[in-house]
Amino acid sequence: MAEARLTMEKIEEAARRLDGVAYHTPLDYSTSFSRMSGAAVYLKLENMQKTGSFKIRGAYNKVMGLDHAERLHGVIAASAGNHAQGVAYAAARAGLPCTIVMPSGAPISKIMATQSYGAEVVLAAGGYDEAFNHAVELQEKKGATFVHSFNDLEVIAGQATIALELLKDLPDIGAIIIPVGGGGLIAGVSYALKHHNPAIRVIGVQAAGAPALYLSTKEAALVETASACTFADGIAVRKPGALAFPIIQEYVDEIVTVDDEEIAGAILMLLERSKIVAEGAGAAGLAALLYRKALLAGVKTAVLLSGGNIDVNILSIIIERGLAKTGRYVRLRALITDQPGNLSRLLTRVAAARANVISVSHDRIRPNIPLKQAEVELVLETRDKEHIDEILSLLSHHGYTPSAIS
Repeated sequence: MAEARLTMEKIEEAARRLDGVAYHTPLDYSTSFSRMSGAAVYLKLENMQKTGSFKIRGAYNKVMGLDHAERLHGVIAASAGNHAQGVAYAAARAGLPCTIVMPSGAPISKIMATQSYGAEVVLAAGGYDEAFNHAVELQEKKGATFVHSFNDLEVIAGQATIALELLKDLPDIGAIIIPVGGGGLIAGVSYALKHHNPAIRVIGVQAAGAPALYLSTKEAALVETASACTFADGIAVRKPGALAFPIIQEYVDEIVTVDDEEIAGAILMLLERSKIVAEGAGAAGLAALLYRKALLAGVKTAVLLSGGNIDVNILSIIIERGLAKTGRYVRLRALITDQPGNLSRLLTRVAAARANVISVSHDRIRPNIPLKQAEVELVLETRDKEHIDEILSLLSHHGYTPSAIS
């Protein structure tokens, strides 16, 4: 039976198992984010890891460490998506049957990716915790070995291999910011980093709508929240892991929270400034730095981008909302007389204001539109909020009564 504690020997053994399987992911210095935050920011790109997140590290280490008896009936896991893919990949490599229970609201992209590795996917109503409970019931029926996504020492040891890479690539690292759900990732990484240098500052970041670990550290006891409400599904956990929690209490310096708007802002900035795609959980650490939840001026800081498996529909909404928020995208509505040439004249005025027309909707049927008039809705690409004001002013000057639609 494995020791009931985490050790550097376990972490080094995990690194040996993962050699040639998991990627040694890049550590990318960001001039833009360093300037914006005041810290020296290095992005640890686990979004570029095999299966799209760090989760393969712990899942593979756990599955490959199972003995014959534990492998006999295959493996089962509960996951919102990233751990699912890691377990499914590892099970396929080991030739084991694999069942994954996922929340019914999990992104389609993550469900399909998990199935592509040969796993049987079962959907459970609710969030991660409901999926976990259903997986436990299935495990009792199937006799499969349960591979927990964060409350398992072999999984924690696998995640900790990130720290070994960081120490090799940035030996004088001063701080790290890590997204937190159940706590397995931050427990492993903080343990390994602090054993190398106790002065390294470790900051965990939770979604404000799923703050179980944040509350647990305040209470010095495990706290279960009634819900986990965030689009960052990878960290939407209602209760931290009992094995991870004492490690976190000893080695993590601080836990902070960021809201979904801040996470979305970080996703958009990663796209624009670094051409990097991150999912909600993956961008949470950067959000904490950029929105001043973590103050690390002048400190060499690794920001762990834990995954990049974002649903394209969510990404498109984030982009559209982000553009609207910064004034680079706007919907305008105006009435025109319903006569030939009037729509063309309106568009000419818009073109004169140097706005790019994305789409035009023309309606004269709706009951609240006066007879002999038509309502035109324009979607425009603009420079900023001042540019929108200029367009509204110009149209008003020419007799229109435009309004921006929020």
